[in-house]
Amino acid sequence: MNALRLGSYTFSSRLILGTGKFSSVPVMIEAVKASGSQLVTVALRRFNREQAEDDLFGPLSEIEGLTLMPNTSGAATAKEAVKAAHISRELSGSPFIKVEIHPNPHHLMPDPIETYEACKILAAEDFIVMPYIPADPVLAKRLEEVGCSSVMPLGSAIGSGQGLSTSAMVQLIIRESSVPVIVDAGLRSPSEACAAMEMGCDAVLVNSAIAVARDPAAMAGAFARAVEAGDDARNAGLMPRSGSAVASSPLTSFLGAAR
Repeated sequence: MNALRLGSYTFSSRLILGTGKFSSVPVMIEAVKASGSQLVTVALRRFNREQAEDDLFGPLSEIEGLTLMPNTSGAATAKEAVKAAHISRELSGSPFIKVEIHPNPHHLMPDPIETYEACKILAAEDFIVMPYIPADPVLAKRLEEVGCSSVMPLGSAIGSGQGLSTSAMVQLIIRESSVPVIVDAGLRSPSEACAAMEMGCDAVLVNSAIAVARDPAAMAGAFARAVEAGDDARNAGLMPRSGSAVASSPLTSFLGAAR
């Protein structure tokens, strides 16, 4: 599997993990290790060194080869997201920031206008900006133009498990994009992660499907294998689709030869 390049960083794994919803910190750490992921996203509110039971930064920092990507979850405006990004970089030392702005708690859809404004500021400040966005090809291109290192369109609503319901729009984003395209949100099964890679995505970000599984570590391993298989299949060259049956070998020519 070829390396995933984000800014000046390279990663051999194309599976990015979220760190919310796990039943405990040890369970989350076990899943991260089982996934082989080298990039995980953490909400600023989980950077809490004074309360070990609510702190993810400390335990994650101890995993060798792991890069942290703070996120701005909880921000409702560009101003709040920029402030969260500044605090996150000061606390973690990481240049990565996942810009996540969803002001409506009922549907948690990302705000395209506030996201664009925040990304424009943060990219100019040399963050490696990774925006979570609707599956909007026009917005994705605009974000690339202001300096985002990737775009992260949703597969479906956060935590919904509805899979790649936006696949047609994601394919348009892939076709037009010059930066990595990472499907973020809504994936339920490893097969959906594999399908995202086969269609041309550069990586996937998975949280709920792993965190709420009966065995999160086992599910993390399954997603890792699926992402690798999907990437390998795409690189090998998938066969073209046909509107009708195509024989894999001659059907009757051997009969003539036998006469």
